[in-house]
Amino acid sequence: MKRVVFGILIISLFGYKSNFNQNDYIRKISKKLDQIKSASYYSTKISSAPGDTKKFSEPRKFYHKIFVNPSDTLVGSSSVTFNSDDTIKMTNFYNGIVRGQVNWEKQYVKIDSFQNHPYPFRLVHYPFYTKINEILKYTLTTTDSIQTDFKTYGDSIFFSLKIINKHVYFHIKPIVIQNDYIPEDEISQFDIWFSRKDNMPYRMRSKWYHATLFESCSSANFNFDKELALNEREFFPSYFKIVQFNRAPRKDKFDMVGKKAPEWLLHDIENNEIQFNDLNSKVLLIQFTGVGCGPCHQSVPFLKQLVKDYKTKDFEFISIETWSKNMEGLKRYNQKNEFNFKFLKSTDEVTKAYDVSSVPVFFIIDEERTIRKVINGYSQTTTDKEIIDNINKLL
Repeated sequence: MKRVVFGILIISLFGYKSNFNQNDYIRKISKKLDQIKSASYYSTKISSAPGDTKKFSEPRKFYHKIFVNPSDTLVGSSSVTFNSDDTIKMTNFYNGIVRGQVNWEKQYVKIDSFQNHPYPFRLVHYPFYTKINEILKYTLTTTDSIQTDFKTYGDSIFFSLKIINKHVYFHIKPIVIQNDYIPEDEISQFDIWFSRKDNMPYRMRSKWYHATLFESCSSANFNFDKELALNEREFFPSYFKIVQFNRAPRKDKFDMVGKKAPEWLLHDIENNEIQFNDLNSKVLLIQFTGVGCGPCHQSVPFLKQLVKDYKTKDFEFISIETWSKNMEGLKRYNQKNEFNFKFLKSTDEVTKAYDVSSVPVFFIIDEERTIRKVINGYSQTTTDKEIIDNINKLL
């Protein structure tokens, strides 16, 4: 049964006072967003680690031009994207059929027509305003168990949506993700800030158990009158070569079994040098991980217990972070999770040497420093046992 809990809105909105209706407010905002034909804006995105309220990743700022296309039920708009410091040279585009990446140095455009596409969504820019509009429409129509809240903060209006017991992304339509690493009591939360000046959204926070994402928009210009279509060829020279993106099948990591583990020198969160050749334990377990990766986060309790259980054995576990380079954020992540093992920051060279394209991935290494087992991904039902059995074989 749908459950809605509203906070108290103190001031009047859109002329409403004591008769203010929250659903009317959402409908009025949604109707205005429906009228957008095209827009341009700067977008800044940052993320934080599980349980962390501070900035974790470095801000990523882009300039977007979007062309609303309601017939595109997957994305909702065509778009072109630029780096924030160069709004002339397009870096990426999506025209409703294909996406493209522009290489200005080598003068070619790589086209992806989504053949053998493995995801229920497209890996393109999802326009800020179109996505928020879908969240508002979902709030009005869903039968899911939700909680909503309204507050006012000076020149802004705050709206919060919590989806109870579901892991939901909006790409554009809501997509429910179900994996064994997602807790049953998961809450997907979407917080949106609207300007009281024009009642347009300008900031959103998306929060799940494993990560929090922030996106804010500035210097927005809207076209509510004339329908426009994207012609991506206007944004790169006609002589650029068009090449096809080939989606290769996922590479089997087991081809590294039997090979010597690549040597490395990395730094821990206190900037101490840790060298592979200085690790003297008979058996090594190395995990390449990523902060914000759900399965990686789920594996932490098992790995901490593994270190405790094998404390008196000739064994050592090392975790190597591949996603974030923010050392202060990694320190907070380490402190919150109370790691009892070495937590190192990878380099591009080391990640490539171990052929890591997705995380988590585990390497079990023997006393000759030969890779004896590679395990991709993490599942509580199988991975724990597989790691323990392979370690025991080598001890």
